Amino acid sequence: MGLLFVESLPGPKVFKCKHCRVDSASPAAIVSKEFRGRHGRAYLFDSVVNVSFGPNEDRQLMTGMHTVNDIYCSCCQRLLGWRYEKAYNEDQKYKEGKYILEKNMMLKE
Repeated sequence: MGLLFVESLPGPKVFKCKHCRVDSASPAAIVSKEFRGRHGRAYLFDSVVNVSFGPNEDRQLMTGMHTVNDIYCSCCQRLLGWRYEKAYNEDQKYKEGKYILEKNMMLKE
């Protein structure tokens, strides 16, 4: 196995994986704090770092059918949330290409 490249984010109060403390997202990338994940509150982000993607799958979410990929911490492989690949409802298209990180999987340091 090769070396793992880990991107560090600048600034205080960066969102990190709570299990291995690797940077995951910047507060500047938050689109909304009004989302729900599998296990409670979640944030919608424009961009995240240090994640790997699962396969595309269609999932019925609270706002309708979406094609999503689960996202995992690239260091410890814990499930952090998902990425919206496709939204089938026109009013949900703004989510495409954006990321959900579940609050209970994150630290803010």
